[in-house]
Amino acid sequence: MKTPKKHSQVKNVYKQFSALLWKEDTWFVAKAIEVEVASQGKTKKQALFNLQEALELYFEDEPAVKTVPSFKDITLEKVNISYA
Repeated sequence: MKTPKKHSQVKNVYKQFSALLWKEDTWFVAKAIEVEVASQGKTKKQALFNLQEALELYFEDEPAVKTVPSFKDITLEKVNISYA
């Protein structure tokens, strides 16, 4: 008698992340600020798509999405420093 196959539990979790995007030489770099995940692409669109895939792979084996901070109002500010 065959043992019935176990059905893997399907996770259908949606989470929104914030991404920083900048250009290094000829590549665009996209980095999620809530977790240490980054990717790159030849265009901004490709870098963001690759980041999305990287995030999905990062959370694929997690039993549940970790609690991560959710940033609502993000600004990029310059800070001047002086050092010896």
